[in-house]
Amino acid sequence: MSLATLSIDGPLARLTINRPEQRNALSLELLTALHVRVDELTAMTTPSPERTSAGPHVLALTGAGKAFCAGMDLKAVLGSAERSRRLLVLLAELTYKLRRLPMVVVAVVNGPAIGGGCGLVTVCDLQLTFTDNKMGFPEVDMGVCPAVVAPWLVRRIGPGRARQVLLSGGLMSGAEAHRLGMVTECVPTITDLAPAAEALLAQLVAGSADALRATKGLLNTLDGSEDWNTLEDAAKLSADVLNTPETQAMLTKKLGA
Repeated sequence: MSLATLSIDGPLARLTINRPEQRNALSLELLTALHVRVDELTAMTTPSPERTSAGPHVLALTGAGKAFCAGMDLKAVLGSAERSRRLLVLLAELTYKLRRLPMVVVAVVNGPAIGGGCGLVTVCDLQLTFTDNKMGFPEVDMGVCPAVVAPWLVRRIGPGRARQVLLSGGLMSGAEAHRLGMVTECVPTITDLAPAAEALLAQLVAGSADALRATKGLLNTLDGSEDWNTLEDAAKLSADVLNTPETQAMLTKKLGA
């Protein structure tokens, strides 16, 4: 079974995080699979003399099963500084690649999006969820520093609100995430999500591919999304905190490891 499935239908691509039995928690293996799929999308949209099609210009990102993404699989890296650092670097690189894809990326948040999973939501261009979904960044509650997701959240909702969200920890409803600007659309119930998502995707697919790509590229330049150095430093900071004795002891207790 592929941990990340990709389907292409003309101008529309669909990427599904496919580890439902673990609520799509981000393991090293899952992150590697997502990198492979995003690299495929990048190759499809890279201009070349041999290419007869511009490739898809809209991507829907969602999760298999009842969760969008439960965040980092901390049990899998607990006690291993090398694995935890690798996981955080892979997550930082994945967010960077998603942001720089020359297509509109839409997060269809079909269930809980926690920690790094919520970071994947915020890095997307547009997001849809439902009122009573669970979202947020509870990293500080676990003794973890949410450094990798922080730059994207600041760009999404501004430094003041990002400070409130990241320092307070905990979770919020989909309605609250929408009020804060973390998601662009919130529908009343989960049964309303698929129709709303399909309507938005159809609208985007009907737009000009060249115009959408150019506009996204400009917006990335304007808001500093091309800054890899900040993300690299953030991954290192998060790994340093994750591997302190205090955090390791807190996680061991909370995770029952």
